[in-house]
Amino acid sequence: MNNTWMIVGMMAITITVKALIFVLGNRIVLSQALKEALSFVPVTVLTAIIVPMILAPHGASIELSWRNPQLIAAIAAIAVCAVTRHQLLTIVLGLAMFFGWQYYCTLA
Repeated sequence: MNNTWMIVGMMAITITVKALIFVLGNRIVLSQALKEALSFVPVTVLTAIIVPMILAPHGASIELSWRNPQLIAAIAAIAVCAVTRHQLLTIVLGLAMFFGWQYYCTLA
């Protein structure tokens, strides 16, 4: 029952915040510093989600070895992105490296 109340509480807070933003709209003026700080939120949230999945894919401990396909694919994707700055190419080559390395690790 506690989980139900926790979910209801999170729902109420989310709806309240979104409704206030919708209702107040342009009447709230944010400072330039706050706008700039808020622009980093998506990047930091994505990083907080992805890095643990790369470094500890099984959730137990950090796996910094060549047998970790998530880590190898992430390194390859970072290299491709740094060189080409092409998002689709980064995604395709990162996925190809992940699945290829995963297949290679099952054979070895």
